[in-house]
Amino acid sequence: MEDLNIVMRERLQKAEELEGEGVLLYPNGFPVPHRIKDILDSFADKNGAELEALDEAFTIAGRVCALRSFGKSTFMHIQDADGRIQIYVQQNRLGPERYSLVKRFDIGDIIRATGHLFRTRTDELTVLVDDLNLLTKNLRPLPEKYHGLKDVEIRYRQRYVDLIVNEEVRETFRKRTKIVHVIRRFLSERNFLEVETPMMQAVPGGATARPFKTHHSALDMDLYLRIAPELYLKRLLVGGFDRVFELNRNFRNEGISTQHNPEFTMLEFYQAHATYEDLMDLTEELFSALVREVNGGSFQVEYQGDVIDLTPPWRRYRLLDSIEEVGGIPRSAFEDREKAMQVARSLGVEVQRYEGYGKLLTKIFDLAVEPRLMQPTFITHYPIEVSPLSRRSDADPSFTDRFELFIAGREMANAFSELNDPRDQRDRFRLQLEARQAGDEEAHYMDEDYLRALEYGMPPAAGEGIGIDRVVMLFTDSPSIRDVILFPHLRPEKKT
Repeated sequence: MEDLNIVMRERLQKAEELEGEGVLLYPNGFPVPHRIKDILDSFADKNGAELEALDEAFTIAGRVCALRSFGKSTFMHIQDADGRIQIYVQQNRLGPERYSLVKRFDIGDIIRATGHLFRTRTDELTVLVDDLNLLTKNLRPLPEKYHGLKDVEIRYRQRYVDLIVNEEVRETFRKRTKIVHVIRRFLSERNFLEVETPMMQAVPGGATARPFKTHHSALDMDLYLRIAPELYLKRLLVGGFDRVFELNRNFRNEGISTQHNPEFTMLEFYQAHATYEDLMDLTEELFSALVREVNGGSFQVEYQGDVIDLTPPWRRYRLLDSIEEVGGIPRSAFEDREKAMQVARSLGVEVQRYEGYGKLLTKIFDLAVEPRLMQPTFITHYPIEVSPLSRRSDADPSFTDRFELFIAGREMANAFSELNDPRDQRDRFRLQLEARQAGDEEAHYMDEDYLRALEYGMPPAAGEGIGIDRVVMLFTDSPSIRDVILFPHLRPEKKT
């Protein structure tokens, strides 16, 4: 810390000296018509003679990331958003007065340079500078002499520094943007309408999670940051839109881990006159589109040392079958609540008194099966108890027409044929209310307005939610959700 303070004091002193000489440290109004990447792409294969024949000047801007001074000449590397290039500054071209400014540049300064292209003796494409401007003076030194930021805590907390010094981090977020773009286009091409629904809701719903609560002063009412947009999107099905989607933030007042952030991005889409089986096919098509445009066409993705094969069709198991066939627990061992409770406890699960047979089955699944689902797998037919918004299965009404998608040992998507019978939905809400009163803080609330909407009639439909952050983790080989969120939530910074 003392070394940092010394360097900062030196840079502050240098800044004051420059200002005393009339140098503007933070000027504006300097256009930058050229991008470094475009120059590199266009002239990477040109030799020195071809570059000399160009007779074209280029103006670029970027942050100084390397600097070597040799008396009356200086080499620098500067970096903009997409590329990095060397520039060469000579005193006899700029003049002694302007070159004296260059001698006081620091790594981290942002500068603007104009000049012609040439190749050095080492054959490096370089800009021979004719004009140079300081655009931003750096006062705080970059970490490790620009060789990268290794401290994970600092990387997340000071993402702006992480982005400066780690090209692979910038590439992760470029890929994230591309993934979102491909998803939007995929759904729009299939006539899904993108919509926006309330972030603050009077009654939170659409998922089993603990919400964040706030208070609106003007209306004098409590509101909740949404845990899911589901119930509003289904209101739109009632209203006559037969294909809708929303790609936006959800908020859940739960723990933070490598897979969970209290604020995260979710895609939800709903299609009238479709079933959960239709959405399994659509999900395979969506991931195939991502493979083509984000993964270079290869259906194989390497994730944390494992090769994931996204080639459709993907495996499909009923939940009960997966516990037996993947988890290795015979059906007879969990055939009723009492036996399931014993299995759950043997796996280290704390069983609550309000948890029924269906809840226990999913807890057993979470521990015995989910971590083993490395390759893409649809798990279908979840119990009614944990699926309060899903349509009952005609074959077995104690289970639902629902699936979850698992890849790399974690849930990627949740979907089901929608429950559109308002009478059944009211009964399910009542059961959820009883669970809440018994201590389940994640149980659904009773939403009378949503029930009223269903009474007007919602067409048969299926809906799905996909966690965008987890999809990005998969396609960028990122071990933590914090690696794919620009500014993840952290505990307060410790003061030293």
